[in-house]
Amino acid sequence: MTATTPQAPRCAAITRRTNETAIDVHLNLDGSGQAQLASGIGFFDHMLEQIARHALLDLEVRCQGDLHVDGHHSVEDIGIAIGQALRQAVGEARGIRRYGMSYVPLDEALSRAVVDISGRPALVMHAEFTAPAVGQFDTQLVREFFQALVNHAAITLHLECLHGINAHHQIESLFKAFGRALRMAVEFDERTAGRVPSTKGVL
Repeated sequence: MTATTPQAPRCAAITRRTNETAIDVHLNLDGSGQAQLASGIGFFDHMLEQIARHALLDLEVRCQGDLHVDGHHSVEDIGIAIGQALRQAVGEARGIRRYGMSYVPLDEALSRAVVDISGRPALVMHAEFTAPAVGQFDTQLVREFFQALVNHAAITLHLECLHGINAHHQIESLFKAFGRALRMAVEFDERTAGRVPSTKGVL
């Protein structure tokens, strides 16, 4: 079983402007895991880097947000923009594996992610974080980020933190697991002969 690489990289650029945030996102699904990140929230940048590195996609995020309020608008809107970029880059999804799954440990924490590039947004997430914040990052925003991404990427995502004591480890294992599962889902499988991976013929 051999995965193939497309001749042209699957790239997308999204600009989002609201009264709360100004965001620019550039994404290359066929990258090497490089990230240039400036969300204004250090821990969140660290998590976005996990997605890029483990999904082997190149990701650039620039955000000017109303952090004097809190991080909610920035995190949610970045999720929206990355989701839009992902959907644009995947396109018709011809020839991809469609499904991806990963278990990722980080010390005592263990998380699982299952992805379906389905065309139907759905998030099922089970994670009870052991602290309300990591640095300046509210742990409630993990769900807000993934919900926004899922809604705008039109994918199905099941996320679970199965074990964990340290909230940093819990969250990072979730982001890494998502990156690994996404990498598998968007990979090309030469046996599909470029078909859309659905009996419907379209996603």
